[in-house]
Amino acid sequence: MAFDVILKRYFPAVILALVAVAAYFQASGITQIVGTALAVDDKGLLAGGPAPLKTGAAAASNHHQTSAAKIIERNPFDSVVGNLNPPPVVSTTAAEPDAPPPLATEDPYGAPSCEGSHKIVTTAVSSDAAWSFALLFDGSTTKMVRQGSDYADKQVWFIRWDRVWLIGPSAFCQIEMFPTATPEASAKGAPAAKSAPTAAPPPPPGTPAAVPEDIKKSIQKVSATEYNVDRSAIDKILENQQLIMRSARIVPETENGKTVGIRLFGVRQDSLLGLIGIENGDRLERINGFDVASPEKALEAYARLRSADKLTVQVNRRGQPTTLDFHIK
Repeated sequence: MAFDVILKRYFPAVILALVAVAAYFQASGITQIVGTALAVDDKGLLAGGPAPLKTGAAAASNHHQTSAAKIIERNPFDSVVGNLNPPPVVSTTAAEPDAPPPLATEDPYGAPSCEGSHKIVTTAVSSDAAWSFALLFDGSTTKMVRQGSDYADKQVWFIRWDRVWLIGPSAFCQIEMFPTATPEASAKGAPAAKSAPTAAPPPPPGTPAAVPEDIKKSIQKVSATEYNVDRSAIDKILENQQLIMRSARIVPETENGKTVGIRLFGVRQDSLLGLIGIENGDRLERINGFDVASPEKALEAYARLRSADKLTVQVNRRGQPTTLDFHIK
């Protein structure tokens, strides 16, 4: 049976059904409106009565605001993964202590004197700070140091001809070769430090210290490149290290941007280096296999002098490699 035939036959019933449905929804809506208008709020006022006027933020809060945050914060097609924006992780570890304030190194000459019985025996200063060395005496032992060396629970910060600066985690101080009297001592009339009035000015660059006669006699020349040296002379030289420090001026030499050795200037024949065959202008390259192009290796080679039985020194003399052999007996 065709649909239009059925519709024509039951048309009055269809019309009555539609009217009944419309009447139901209309009656339901009117009932809800009337109930809302007559409801009493929590203050005992009719909801349909006049409300106090709101302005500013209070009035703006009544406006409906649409937000898509709930949709964005998770994937609607994933029922396993939760919020895509998890709450920030709150650290439960204790806050680290504040870093110590930076040390005042802007005025190194105003730094206080280092505590303790520290003295400078001698210094060998190069135009390259990495090749400057100093002999420091702490009251019991003498130690050769360079920039960055550990000394007296601090590190060597810089070496100058008349002073050495030390730096530590919370201290910055200096050791002076010729300390002056403090203002307090001068005010009380106390005498200045013993080394201040009696110390002689440092020798000019290239002026070697006089070699004692007993050391001269302990060095026997076998040939132009071979020497016999008594062990007692090595011990005396290490105890009187300024014999080495004042024998020459040290200048690092570079080729193609790389340090290849240290050039020795100011070497005189009557100095210690002159007595063992070193000539003025020689470029020192290796000592017992240690490459002295590195300040660390040069210092290590020096530290092993006391226990060495043989010393092999490789130099570059006027462009030609030369080897000096020393037999320590």
